[in-house]
Amino acid sequence: MRLVIGLGNPGEKYSHTRHNAGFDATDRLAAFFQVSLKKRCLRLYRYAKVPGGQVIQPLTYMNNSGKIIKYFKNSIENVSDIAVVCDNMDLAVGGLRIRKGGGSSGQKGLNSISEALGSPDFIRIYIGVGRPAEGVEVVDHVLQVETDPEKAKVYSEALELASKALVRFLEGATVEELQRDFNRKGIL
Repeated sequence: MRLVIGLGNPGEKYSHTRHNAGFDATDRLAAFFQVSLKKRCLRLYRYAKVPGGQVIQPLTYMNNSGKIIKYFKNSIENVSDIAVVCDNMDLAVGGLRIRKGGGSSGQKGLNSISEALGSPDFIRIYIGVGRPAEGVEVVDHVLQVETDPEKAKVYSEALELASKALVRFLEGATVEELQRDFNRKGIL
């Protein structure tokens, strides 16, 4: 069984912002399997069972995403059976990068998950959101919806590509296969 974790922030205020790329990609994944992510009673996450595993969206806010790991840790044999999907400012808009392990690049949600697992060796699927324009704060950049039509189009394509990579991950694809078939550069 494999576990997919989409990172983001709960609430309408954050809906479809760049920082919610993980939520948006996992929503598309759930739609592919024709299931809905549902909140469990007294749990801080939404989840759905899908062929090959489970899809999870922590509702703890990005920086505390690892708090939900305790509910799933015993059902996962190996941390490489976990894929976490999130935004990445170091990738151009619409870029997609898949890798196993590594640092968090300042992404506090990834830090939280690494600490909860006791290992950074899970698979990461990064969706490029680009760097903020001059004079725009990082927080403001990631908590905004993409408004440029060209960037919004390639960003949406990257979300779709990420969801397809997640389907393949749940089907048992290796990280090398995912990298070969889905890594791509974005624009700008």
